[in-house]
Amino acid sequence: MKVIAINGSPRANGNTYHAIKEVFKELEKENIETEIIHIGKEKISGCMGCGACYKTKDDKCIITDDNLNIWIEKLKEADGIIFGSPVFYAGMNGTMKSFMDRLFYVAGANGIFRHKVGAALVAVRRSGGIPTFNQLNIFMTYSEMVLATSNYWNVIHGTMPKDAEQDAEGNQIMQVLGKNMAWLLKTISESKIEKPAKVKKVMTNFIR
Repeated sequence: MKVIAINGSPRANGNTYHAIKEVFKELEKENIETEIIHIGKEKISGCMGCGACYKTKDDKCIITDDNLNIWIEKLKEADGIIFGSPVFYAGMNGTMKSFMDRLFYVAGANGIFRHKVGAALVAVRRSGGIPTFNQLNIFMTYSEMVLATSNYWNVIHGTMPKDAEQDAEGNQIMQVLGKNMAWLLKTISESKIEKPAKVKKVMTNFIR
């Protein structure tokens, strides 16, 4: 089994990275393979809302001037996905938002993340951690992913890189998240219960 984490922070080795690594330690104890994809310094275009991914249904975005389609192929093979973001003005940073919008538009076209195990985690200086955590969860719950949880909301605190190492509760939250995610991955993998069939989504538009 494999878990891929998306690091949306501009700092490759900052507090978001530290939080991801705390989760990974627990996953690796259970012999689950891990990988980080750092997108924080990439130039990622925003979604145009063109709907091309729903027409082609080829698991690709029509925008090809960044690496999104390469990342999609990697994430399709993962059993679990972690989405990690810093907090910018009480929300996820712009690069992460563009990434999530386009990724989940494509994922929604064919349900490619359906029943994968997902988790969100956030690094914040002071405030805005919970709104950002909720933002990330919205994408996963919409896509029928199975969410791994911890003993508190998955937020760790720190300003400068390595500050998060001093957040004892935040570190425990990430460790518990890793334990629960490993358990959930193994439970799903070993289950003999057939997964429910995908249903065609009903769309109700009140303004036409």
